[in-house]
Amino acid sequence: QVQLVESGGGSVQAGGSLRLSCAASGRIFMINAMGWYRQAPGKQRELVASIASGGTTNYADSVKGRFTISRDNTKNTVYLQMNSLKPEDTAVYFCNADVRISVLTRNAYWGQGTQVTVSS
Repeated sequence: QVQLVESGGGSVQAGGSLRLSCAASGRIFMINAMGWYRQAPGKQRELVASIASGGTTNYADSVKGRFTISRDNTKNTVYLQMNSLKPEDTAVYFCNADVRISVLTRNAYWGQGTQVTVSS
């Protein structure tokens, strides 16, 4: 019903930057919050940043001041600008969206994940 397609992952050296994008498509009535999560090997998935439909943002302490989340509601797309990357940022990054597919029906959807690797 709803697909989230991520792009922009890759490999960079510490101190470098990457920009992730996630576009939602399909049966969309309205998108509420969108966010980025990450999961490193052997660790639980954790919230990196989220953004409400009105633009209010929330960040994990570990990325504050380095990462910026934004969204383009006209394109149903969320972005994550990652600067000053550190090796500990290495993980698979997942996009998440809280989507209403009708006035009464609301579901959470996940992207397939994109690998971010930061070398020292």
